[in-house]
Amino acid sequence: MIAKNIKRGMIMVYEGNPVIIESIFVQTPSARGASTLYKFRARNLLTKQKVDFTFKGDDNMNEADFSKRNVKFSYSDAEKMYFMDDENFEMYELTFDEVADEKPYITEGLEGMQVMIYNDLPVGVTLPVSIELKITQCDPGVKGNSATSRNKPATLETGLTVMVPEYIEEGTVIRVDSRTGEYLGRA
Repeated sequence: MIAKNIKRGMIMVYEGNPVIIESIFVQTPSARGASTLYKFRARNLLTKQKVDFTFKGDDNMNEADFSKRNVKFSYSDAEKMYFMDDENFEMYELTFDEVADEKPYITEGLEGMQVMIYNDLPVGVTLPVSIELKITQCDPGVKGNSATSRNKPATLETGLTVMVPEYIEEGTVIRVDSRTGEYLGRA
């Protein structure tokens, strides 16, 4: 696949390792006849390290040979989280380090979660973009302050803290963006 067609979230092979593209910066040329540069920030799925690399728009990069399986969160112990395949009921285990970015969004009933399998080993989890979580603790809103667009911190059922509008109350179920951790709206 040529570099200009690569999108955020795609899984590619860089220096023999699978990487997931986290951000792309396009640098347009200032000189005539120069090539547009695509600067990628990616995360190595095996070592979890950040990797930066740059390609010209017509350079080729290979997609990783991955499979994704629909799963549901089953349980966790002191070191690992366990996920069950929806179709064949196979169990996949991932350490807390492997799911560190996704852990604050994972609940038992979460739909649309997938485990990524590379060389018959689970290497990570992908989440739906919008996730519904219940607010377990937040300060009450002050009457009359709802006309302004002030925000307050709210702690969700998974322990994640998100900034929400002042009129949102404890016990409300809200939608959160799993990529950025931002409040999207009420569920």
